Order: sequence, then structure tokens, then C-alpha cells
Amino acid sequence: QVQLQESGPGLVKPSQTLSLTCTVSGGSITTSGYYWSWIRQPPGKGLEWMGGIVYSGSTYYSPSFKSRTSISRDTSKNQFTLQLSSVTPEDTAVYYCARGGLGLGYDYWGQGTQVTVSS
Repeated sequence: QVQLQESGPGLVKPSQTLSLTCTVSGGSITTSGYYWSWIRQPPGKGLEWMGGIVYSGSTYYSPSFKSRTSISRDTSKNQFTLQLSSVTPEDTAVYYCARGGLGLGYDYWGQGTQVTVSS
């Protein structure tokens, strides 16, 4: 059973950089055929795919976030991280990490972590 757990600060000030970590257990982030994504849901809105990292280490970003987002991984810890720079109150959302299978969609999700951007 694969489990994902998000961690990071719940409150970030405007203009700062948000950093979140997803710790994966029960499966390796380098297993062929899978990709690992960050997805968020602002209050009252739908899910927004931000970007992801493939088992090979390649990264992909949504055009909506590409200029402010960086996703990386630490294979020794089986973790991948999200950095979102220059945050504004509009970045307030529940942030999720999730595993996707190539051609299969997402099958495992973290529970989500609330991030509020406020001074």
C-alpha cells in the first residue's frame, strides 16, 4: 500500500517562497512507470495540477505555475518537494501530492495540507 504524506508550513507570508515535502512510503519514487505530482485546490475552486516529477527525474510544470514553481526529489529519503515562489493570498489552498501511473491517472493521494498566505 503506497502512502503519501505532505508536510510544510501552514502559514506563509506574501512574497515568500512556499516549500512543501511529500514523503512516500510503500513504494519507491523511482519505480518505472509512475509520476509524482503536486495538485492544489483553492477555496471554492476545483483541483489545479501544478506540476510533477517522473520516475526518471524529469519534471513537468503547468504553464500557469511554471515561472514560479520548482519540483525536485531526494531519492535517498523517498521524498519530492514543491517550491512556489512569490506567493500571494491567491495561493491559499489545500495542497496535495499524488501518484500517477502513465496512462492510468492518479491512484494514491496524500491527505492534503492547508496552506494560507497572509501577512
